Amino acid sequence: MAPQPPRGPVDPGQQPPWSTEPESSFSTWARRFFRGLVVAVLLLAAISGVRSWIRPNNPPDTVVTNQSGFPADEARAVATRYAVSYLNWDEDKPEARPAQVGIDLAAGLDARAGWNGRGKQTANAAYPGEVEVDPGGVTAVVDVRVQVRPFTKKGRGWAGGDYSWQRVSVPVARTSSRVVASGPPTFVADARVALPDNMPDAGVPDDDLTAATLKDAEAFFSAYAESDAKVEAVAAPGAEIRSLNGVVKLGDLKNWQVFTGNEDERKATASVTWAGTGDTTLDQTYQLTLRRTVAANGAQRWQVAAVG
Repeated sequence: MAPQPPRGPVDPGQQPPWSTEPESSFSTWARRFFRGLVVAVLLLAAISGVRSWIRPNNPPDTVVTNQSGFPADEARAVATRYAVSYLNWDEDKPEARPAQVGIDLAAGLDARAGWNGRGKQTANAAYPGEVEVDPGGVTAVVDVRVQVRPFTKKGRGWAGGDYSWQRVSVPVARTSSRVVASGPPTFVADARVALPDNMPDAGVPDDDLTAATLKDAEAFFSAYAESDAKVEAVAAPGAEIRSLNGVVKLGDLKNWQVFTGNEDERKATASVTWAGTGDTTLDQTYQLTLRRTVAANGAQRWQVAAVG
């Protein structure tokens, strides 16, 4: 049994059987510090939520950004290659198309992309157009035009048909590493439309200058068809105009019109008939800039300074 402390009053001159030791200043500071730390942690947990400490939010696989930051050039490149792969098929090589489609199609999606494994078609040239980005900046659709050629089975071989252009809308998505096709394309009708009503006016015709420069215009287009050296001889000094290098020859200058403007530079239009190989001819219309030049003897001429 433990000894009991004496009962009754204690003599003031007598020391008690136990004694207290003074607490150091460091112990007091440490105790207060840890109490403050516990309070701070509890406040932080209340603000941020304990759940977020236990299960933090993982970053999403896709990068959400605004439309201005969407990689439009990469989207065009991916969509164009994917459209070509999508419109190429050959039942004699059924594994080739899924392998090509799978290069750009998002992982986990069916690389057959809707093809039933029959027939043959080749896709050749392809050109991307507008990229329409969704408001969130994650997905988009890319307008692509593809030249295709269908084939018809003839006995054991294939007979190629006529080339034609098809227009498709390719869905894409931006991930954390690259742009991928997010599904099969859809066909889009490509209809002809009229010119807008607000087409810019060419200007007011200058009939006198048109008549005065007609022969010079014929000489320029004849030289323009043949060689750079001949163009340099008839063009305005300092003009950098490359010739067509004999691809065609001038057949006829069907129309020539110079418009009013300042005294040193004018705009002009020309309708030209080019003569090609054999009996082929092709009409084209050009926009030109004329510049007034003055020779050392004071003679003045209007010469072509730019095409287009």
